[in-house]
Amino acid sequence: MEISNTMEEFEEHAEILKAIAHPIRLCIVKGLIENGSCNVSKMHSCLETPQSTISQHLAKLKSAGIIKGERSGTEISYYVDNEKVKKVIESLFD
Repeated sequence: MEISNTMEEFEEHAEILKAIAHPIRLCIVKGLIENGSCNVSKMHSCLETPQSTISQHLAKLKSAGIIKGERSGTEISYYVDNEKVKKVIESLFD
């Protein structure tokens, strides 16, 4: 068995998988891919989860390099900025 990937690549992929492994984060990422950018208030109404909880999950996704946010005044709209994650989500929900 020959493995052409480096351990660093496996670690990077594992971190991405860990970040999206939570049901709420998976739902957030899937929703952002399907519907485009979204703010916390809209996610709150869709997920019926406290805004503070959603914000914590968004911070985890952001630190993992999965999403980015664009500020407009006091509002931040989040979007998925990772093509690998988009492919993973597409394959999961194909």
